[in-house]
Amino acid sequence: MRAMPRARVRLRRHPRASAVAATLLMTVIPAALGVVGVVPAAPASADSVGLPVVRSVLAEDDTCAVASGKKAQAEPWTMGVLGASRARPLSQGAGTTVAVVDTGVATAAPALSGRVSALGAAGEDCVGHGTFAAGLIAAKPGGDGGPAGLAPKARILAVRGTDERGVTTAARVAEAIRQAADEGVSVIYVAVALDGGKAQLTDAVAYASGKDALVVAPAAPDALPRNTEPAPWYWPAAAPGALSVTDYGPDGGRPTNAPVVSGVDLAAPGDVVVSIGPKGSGHFIGSGASFAAAHVAGAAAQVRARYPELKAAQVSRRLTGAAYPATPPRLDPYAALTAVLTEAKGAAPKQQRAVLPPPPPTQPRTRALVIAGVGGGLVLLVAAGAVIIPRGRARNWRPAGS
Repeated sequence: MRAMPRARVRLRRHPRASAVAATLLMTVIPAALGVVGVVPAAPASADSVGLPVVRSVLAEDDTCAVASGKKAQAEPWTMGVLGASRARPLSQGAGTTVAVVDTGVATAAPALSGRVSALGAAGEDCVGHGTFAAGLIAAKPGGDGGPAGLAPKARILAVRGTDERGVTTAARVAEAIRQAADEGVSVIYVAVALDGGKAQLTDAVAYASGKDALVVAPAAPDALPRNTEPAPWYWPAAAPGALSVTDYGPDGGRPTNAPVVSGVDLAAPGDVVVSIGPKGSGHFIGSGASFAAAHVAGAAAQVRARYPELKAAQVSRRLTGAAYPATPPRLDPYAALTAVLTEAKGAAPKQQRAVLPPPPPTQPRTRALVIAGVGGGLVLLVAAGAVIIPRGRARNWRPAGS
């Protein structure tokens, strides 16, 4: 969130041949800057492959989500990349409440037991998406080392932003945001990205900001139907005051069918994500910007718990200002909890344009191209260091306690 409108820069997925360079950048440059909490991207755990996929909308003949009979036995890759083990000792979101505007959140979900309240029928989740997102925000760690939220001591307020089967409208989402703000929550997570309803959703975000609630939303839908052109921008993420979030996967890139959006505030893990379901103690898997936004909402709860004196806009600035410098910046919860920020800039109105990424090449890459890509990545490492390190010094980035 910045003081001036941002240029529309198209973000495209890096070729896999550059993945080596990206990993080197994520490893070396943070150490040179003194930035903490950044971990190289790791592959998804093998035991997550067989998990059932969480849905966002139920088709006409679909039944409600059933309990998953499978569990991920290892900590998901997302927690390592986010440095959760370093951030949680500093803050677990105690004393904060995150509103989940989604398909509902099951109050009976074991990993959220005793910490979910609901407005109306939002305590039931036929689809499962809202409970999955709430788990990324606040699920308590299990003894099996499976998925847990960034803020496992935060409370969840379930607010229906859809009908029972996941279908929604701008009016419904706007009303849900207002209802959540009236409940005095610290953070409002919105799961949907709509191509219409600009006026209603902008007003709703402004209303929430006036109540000192930070709205966090996906910058674009999780996926678009085949041959569908993306909208110029999506709401409520494009509204002034909202924190817009895009996703990335274990390889640092995004799925080829995911809309690419400019002007995003933050990127966070969102692909091959593991979390809980509305029934039982089993786990599900999902992908999309909505889950990246859930991670950011969890980090926002951590910051609000550690710095209760900060207003919503200041929390947003801390999350973006302490993020790992990339395009867009990547969420770093530990840095957000420890960094000393020296600038004070306000929020920026956002007009985001979304574009589809180019189709993948039709011919397989040759070994020569891969070698060339890696070589180019090494050059990129040196060049990026020459640019980013002085930038970090100029912004007075330093470890906590220095």
